[in-house]
Amino acid sequence: MGTSVFIIPQELVKNLEDRLVILNRTAAQVVEAQRGTHATHVFSFRGKPVGRMYASAWRDGRIRAGIPDLRVHDLKHTFGRRLRAAGVSFEDRQDLVGHRSARITTHYSQAELEHLIAASNKVCAENSRKSPTLVVLRAKKAG
Repeated sequence: MGTSVFIIPQELVKNLEDRLVILNRTAAQVVEAQRGTHATHVFSFRGKPVGRMYASAWRDGRIRAGIPDLRVHDLKHTFGRRLRAAGVSFEDRQDLVGHRSARITTHYSQAELEHLIAASNKVCAENSRKSPTLVVLRAKKAG
């Protein structure tokens, strides 16, 4: 398939369901570069497996990168927004970011203003006026 696919067991996932993780090319290259540096884990530090996300290595890495306030949550949010900007369907975004709730997926992949402006302007094009010419909405009468 040309990438790495992982299943995170339900006991390690917030919603207690197995979580499918599909790596894009960039993430797969990072994992591949680490392959073989530890017998059982992808990431290790000084020969020991990295078992926690919020360890000092994460903090030190953020500081060195000049983004000390970056949260893991921010990475997920950015991924969702980039997926939407790339035209990835709602359903695929929901699966890729691991949400059961459509509301949460929408929160993580809010529309980019420029995309909304472009979408709104599409109705101004001559070829968008083919049909329907006019739609009249009426309220139902009580009765």
